[in-house]
Amino acid sequence: MEYRQFGTTEFKVSPMGVGCMSMSGAYGPADDAESIATLHRAFDLGINFLDTSASYGSGHNHELIAKALKGRRERIVIHSKSGSPRTPDASGNRSGSSAEYLTQNCEQSVKRLNIDCLDIFCMSRVDPKVPVEESVGAMARLVEQGKTRYIGLSEASANSIRRARKVHPIVSLQMEYSLWSRDPQGGNIQACREFGMGFMAYSPLGRGFFAGAVHDPKDLAEGDGRSNHPRFQQENLKHNLRLLDEFEKIAKEKSATPAQLAIAWLIAQGKDIIPIPSNKSRRHLEENLKAMDIKLTEDDLARLDRLFKAGAAAGPRSRDMDRVNV
Repeated sequence: MEYRQFGTTEFKVSPMGVGCMSMSGAYGPADDAESIATLHRAFDLGINFLDTSASYGSGHNHELIAKALKGRRERIVIHSKSGSPRTPDASGNRSGSSAEYLTQNCEQSVKRLNIDCLDIFCMSRVDPKVPVEESVGAMARLVEQGKTRYIGLSEASANSIRRARKVHPIVSLQMEYSLWSRDPQGGNIQACREFGMGFMAYSPLGRGFFAGAVHDPKDLAEGDGRSNHPRFQQENLKHNLRLLDEFEKIAKEKSATPAQLAIAWLIAQGKDIIPIPSNKSRRHLEENLKAMDIKLTEDDLARLDRLFKAGAAAGPRSRDMDRVNV
């Protein structure tokens, strides 16, 4: 496996990471034993980058990862997001961007993961009501205190990145990025390259859409977060499935599954782009990893770009568009 330099850090990371969100029930029930076995399989196959969050399962995700990390911590890079508080903090803030919340969140994350410090602590969302300089100032103090090695941002605009860097180095940006979610191409990726930052693409499979996981809203289990997502609503889904039909034909021509093709497209966007598909089973993990062996030609990439040009998907990529790319 050819490892990649992650931004300006000392980390050499696998071309693909493991997103751990689905291991804590985001997309229906998950099995802890299978989740831990999946993480161990990922480690054995050379994957050394994990994405998690304090908000996944209200801490369950961190505790699960702690069990999987026993005896393997030094080999694994842990990127943990702050999430958002369920209740307001002392100042009445619920954004997850206040200094108080970020400090407590980082400390709790280190404790639940049972590690000395995080590798990268990431603020999940930029809140327009809280100056990004104030938030990053609090995160910088966490670096000084040895609670995290580096800090990153999620769903931050190019302007917010520039403002944040004036306070403290920002080593990474995480955003939704896939064939049907192209927002990062509007300046975010360019800003990351300008400043030598790593870029993590979350939901590279369109929340399972490119894996063919949802053909009808009724396919979604009770509690599945996609049941309220705009792109999985009945009429939008009908339109999007027509795009998927054509996409599946291209995948078949490449002797790949649709999921593999979707990830291969992202890997082809640059060595600084790290897809982090969410996995909760060894079967899905091993299928996804085969995407690293797929070579896409310029013609392949152009064909996919024509099919999924910006705005091709029906429905916005988030229920809360005012909270992304801020």
